Order: sequence, then structure tokens, then C-alpha cells
Amino acid sequence: MSGEIQELVIAGSGVAGLSAAVYAARADLKPLVLEGDEPGGQLTLTTDIENYLGFPEGIGGMELIQRGKEQATQFGAEFQYGSIESATLDEDPKELSLSTGETVRTHALIVATGASARWVNAENEEKLMGYGLSTCATCDGAFHRGDDVLVIGGGDSAMEEALFLAKFADSVTIVHRRDESRASEIMATRVRDHDDIAFHWNTELQAIHGSQEDGVTGATLVSHPDGYPKRKAAEGVDVTTETVDVGGVFYGIGHTPNTGFLEETSVPRDQDGYILTQPDGTGRMTTKTTVEGVFAAGDVADPTYRQAITAAGTGSMAALDAEGFLETLEETERPAVGASA
Repeated sequence: MSGEIQELVIAGSGVAGLSAAVYAARADLKPLVLEGDEPGGQLTLTTDIENYLGFPEGIGGMELIQRGKEQATQFGAEFQYGSIESATLDEDPKELSLSTGETVRTHALIVATGASARWVNAENEEKLMGYGLSTCATCDGAFHRGDDVLVIGGGDSAMEEALFLAKFADSVTIVHRRDESRASEIMATRVRDHDDIAFHWNTELQAIHGSQEDGVTGATLVSHPDGYPKRKAAEGVDVTTETVDVGGVFYGIGHTPNTGFLEETSVPRDQDGYILTQPDGTGRMTTKTTVEGVFAAGDVADPTYRQAITAAGTGSMAALDAEGFLETLEETERPAVGASA
């Protein structure tokens, strides 16, 4: 693989990467999809998806990903395990150094590596993620009609989650490790004025109770008047422990885009690491970056919507943008696919 030059490499095998792979493969670009360290991305942590177009009865996240991979493979996409650790992107071909030790060369690159939700290291969170524990209220809030739920966090992300969940849940309690919110004033005011949302200050989530069969049934919270109770407990300071009955827990402490491998490149990112894409000549947004031949799709460039269907949409856009870019390259200016560099 290291001596060949690919037409197009897609980094990431979540719904954005798979959508790009389907479109690119149908365009006979023979894309190589790098599956990453967690094939399928965040969607594999979701047990039921009810708002993805075309599945009125809902579909499991893993099943949707498996179907997408099968569809892309059917059209000629190839899949390879490994994530990009570093990249040289300003020349043609571009060079990608993988976690497997291999080097992949390509004329075009679609970055669809997603964003990872931040977790709080509570007991049982890995077991119950997707079974009553969620990182996306807009994805899973409707499953909690009539429940009492917790939202963990104190910034705008947590406030947005709480306001959305209040449409469905009987009560929403925001758990924050300090005694004041980090949210913008307008968001904090909306939450404070809502009758069904309460705050649990100077408190952290220690454990989540339940099972994959029954879902989340409760949570253990620790608190201290001066805040940061977990840290204080680790230092031997006495903290207060409380167990509450809840039907759901939502992490609202933000996401981290998986763009660390771009740090030494000229691909533009915002202060949080999300890739910045560029408008076309009419001012309409595209998936293009300022680096020729590099495109971005899905949550890696979207800190706002973070939905499966929007990721799939930008994945198809990236494939079309990449196809247009490759068509502009003169055959004499680049080695053919499969040739040695």
C-alpha cells in the first residue's frame, strides 16, 4: 500500500465517511476509507435512531453503520484499519502516516474523523453508554418522556441539553462541580427561569446505576460546599454522597474534534480544533478547506448540529467536491492511481 497513490482517501468510517465513500465509489474514484481506531464512530454508541430519514420504525446505530459500509463496499470502496497520526498535505501526492506504521499517498483527502464526546469517568459509564446514558439530547431525548434525568456540565452545551430535555422529561437536574455556571448569560437565564429544570451545585457524578436490559435506573452523586468533590475525596476530604433515582443521564460537557493529526499542517481550524471550510465564489459554503484537495465532512467541521443526517449530507457534499477537484487535475500533472511514487 505504501508505494501506491490513491485517488481519494477518506479518513473516518462514521456516517459522514461512509456517505462520502458511497458517493465517491459510485463516481468510480475507488476511495480508500481509513476506519480509524473506533470504526463507525459515535453512532455505534446509539442503540436506537428514530429520526434518520427512511427508517420509520427506527434503526440501531451499529446496524446503520454496517449497512453503510456494505453499500460503499458494493460500489467499490476499500476499507483499511488505521488512523492518521501525521500528514503532509501541501504537495501532490499528499502523504498520510498511519498508526499502523504505513504511509498512504493520495491526490485528495476527505477528513471525516468526527468529534469525541467528553466523558466524566463515572462508574459504569462504558457499560451504559447508549442504554440511558447519552451525549446527545436531540438524538435521545424523546426516549425519556416522563423520566427524571440528569445533565452533567455547566456550560452552554449543558444548558442546551437541559432545555431540550425539558420538552420530554418530568424533571431535569443539572449537575455541576462548581457553584456557578460557565454558560452565556442568555442561556443561563433561560434555564434558571424554567420551572422543570433545577441545579445541583458543587456536585459531580460518581456512578451510574442500571443495566443494558433495564437502562439507567439511578446515579450516585458526590458533593462538597467548596466544589470539585471528586478531587477533594481523592485528597482525603470528607464529601457528601447521595443516590438518586433517574431514568437517564446526559453528558453536556462538550466534544473534542479528532483533528490532532492536523496540528502541523496548514488546514485551518477554530480555537476548539474544528476544521474551517470555505465558501465558493457566490459565498455559499462548501466542504473545501484552504488546502487544495483537502475536504471536511461531518462533526469534525460541525460543532453545532452534530446529527447523523447532517453528517451524511456533508459527506456526500465532500465526495462531490473532491470529484470536482480531481477532474480539474491534468493527468500529466500527477501519477496514475496505483503507480509508485
